[in-house]
Amino acid sequence: MKHRLIQDAEDFFAFAAGLIQKHPKQLTTALTAMLLTGAGATFAVATMAPDASDLPVRTLVEDVATLPVLEQSEALQNQALRLYRSDTTRSADTAESLLKRLGIYDPQAAAFFRADSTVQQTMMGRAGRNVTVEASENNTLLKLSARWSPEDDGMFKRLTIEKTPAGFRSRVETLPMTASSRLASGTIHSSLFAATDEARIPDTIAMQLADIFSGDIDFHRALRKGDRFSVTYETLEGDGEPMRAGRVLNAEFVNAGKTFQAMWFQEPVAKSGSAASTVSHTLTKGGYYTLSGESLRRAFLASPMEFSRVTSGFKMRFHPIMQTWRAHLGVDYAAPTGTPVRSVGDGVVEFAGVQNGFGNVVMVKHGNKNLTVYAHLSRINVRGGQTISQGQNLGAVGQTGWATGPHLHFEFRVNGAHRDPLTIARQSESTPVAQASRAIFAKAAEQVRTQLASASQLIPGSAQ
Repeated sequence: MKHRLIQDAEDFFAFAAGLIQKHPKQLTTALTAMLLTGAGATFAVATMAPDASDLPVRTLVEDVATLPVLEQSEALQNQALRLYRSDTTRSADTAESLLKRLGIYDPQAAAFFRADSTVQQTMMGRAGRNVTVEASENNTLLKLSARWSPEDDGMFKRLTIEKTPAGFRSRVETLPMTASSRLASGTIHSSLFAATDEARIPDTIAMQLADIFSGDIDFHRALRKGDRFSVTYETLEGDGEPMRAGRVLNAEFVNAGKTFQAMWFQEPVAKSGSAASTVSHTLTKGGYYTLSGESLRRAFLASPMEFSRVTSGFKMRFHPIMQTWRAHLGVDYAAPTGTPVRSVGDGVVEFAGVQNGFGNVVMVKHGNKNLTVYAHLSRINVRGGQTISQGQNLGAVGQTGWATGPHLHFEFRVNGAHRDPLTIARQSESTPVAQASRAIFAKAAEQVRTQLASASQLIPGSAQ
């Protein structure tokens, strides 16, 4: 029997050796998989591990410090939830309505708003203030900041109302605004304002565009569907919040297939003294120029109003009061009563008062031979003999004298003879950039060309 078992074992090992020689890779893989299984691993560990009763036993004792639970709890309380909301004030706001719109329910804060003279004078009843509040998780007021820019001087005011252990406190600060630039473009479908609204461009920028190109484009009569424009302009911010639009930096307008370009430029002023000290950072009053260096500021503006509609041109017409055909020796602009009227050029007020069918009228003398007339005004803001500059406000549209509705009657006289005001601006001369500033201007103009090319690629809208 014993010899039989030995013979079987020898036969088995011989068989296994032959199998390994024939299939070495397959047997190695199978053996590895078997050893990596849970059962194989457990068996190997169980059979090789020492008996637990044979292992030494050792007892360790150590003091454990208590965690600072109280300090952590107080720290969590100090990190209570804060809520932030923003809105804009309205002229009809009360303390309660403003706080409610901001999600604040705080009778003490409302009472402070009503009682504090600073809050009443600077925020309540004033529309357009940008307001941001910080509230507790219970919607009580912790802090309020209101910002506005009352003057075009690069500064803004900030009202701060803050909760303190002694109650609410208020203060007003005057701080400088920061300027950033935006690029925008648009296409005319019906009007300039409709196009700038679609492109999210502020109305003040639209009016500047009309002013800049008013010597070349008649925005009252010459706009065409499909005309397009690109513009780079300043945005003035306070505490990172937009406060107002600034100046147009450069612009391009394509009207009836003809391209007009403009850029803002200020010429450096040379210091007196040696040649080495002629370079200065002092700047003259700036203006708009073509990219070739020609000034866009002409002696006369094309229109005495920033934006309006011509209702009667320089031609024969049927007079609405006289009921006869008569020569209309000026241009009538339809506009609501109170619309500002500006001088089209530098000059001296020759007459300011009431005169026959003109009603309230202002006459401005420009040099020795030119005179402009602004009639039917609702109010007059200048006096006889006063020196005024181009664009200066001299009154407001009205319906005084012989007028059937609110409008401005505007005349341009040369040596006493009436001329078509809409042609005068195009005929007036402009001044080019000084020769000494040409190199600086050329470098700036090259940058403007790049900006305008980028702006023209925008889908109608704006970008930082």
